[in-house]
Amino acid sequence: MDAAADFDTAVLGLALPPGVEEALAEAGRRRADPPAAMAALMRAQALAPGHPAVLIALYRHHFYGHRLHAARDVARQALVVGAQALRLPGVWRHVRPQPFPGARHDPSARFYLFVLKGYAYLSLRLGDDVEARDALALLRALDPEDCVGAALLEGVRQRALRGGDDDDDDPAPVPVATGAAAWNRLAPA
Repeated sequence: MDAAADFDTAVLGLALPPGVEEALAEAGRRRADPPAAMAALMRAQALAPGHPAVLIALYRHHFYGHRLHAARDVARQALVVGAQALRLPGVWRHVRPQPFPGARHDPSARFYLFVLKGYAYLSLRLGDDVEARDALALLRALDPEDCVGAALLEGVRQRALRGGDDDDDDPAPVPVATGAAAWNRLAPA
C-alpha cells in the first residue's frame, strides 16, 4: 500500500496501531471527566503520534472543552501531518495559493482543507485577525469552489471587523454544510 493510501486510511480512522482504538474509545466514554479523557488521549498519542484520528480526537477534546489555544496547537500539528501527506511545505504560510487538484475527492486534501478552516476559525475566536485572514485567504485559494465553507467564515470575520453590524445590503449568508454533512458533500458522487 502506498503512502497516500495509508494516509487516506488513517484519515478515515482505520489502520490504528493496537491499543489506540481502545484509548480513543475510553476518551470518548470519559469525556465528562476531562483529566481522565486527556489521559486516554495521551496514551493514544504515545502509541500513534501524528495519526490523523488521534489528532482529530485531541482537537475535539480541547475545542469542546473551550481550550481554544490548545485546540489551535493541535490544528497546527494536524496541518503539518496533512502537508506531509500532500507533499506540501510543513508551514501553511509557505503553501502556494493555487487550487488543490481533486480536492473534492481526495481524503488527504479534504483533511488539510478542514484543518485549515478549523485553524482559521480558532484564530478568529482567539482574536488573531491577521492569522485568521491569512489562513482564510489561503483556504479560498486552495478551495475556489468553497467546498468547506471558507466564504461564510470570511463573512463572519468581515462582520466582526465592522463591529458586528448587519447592514441590510449585506448578502444573506450562503448555507454551508458542516461536520458530517460537509464530508458527505465532498464525497465522490
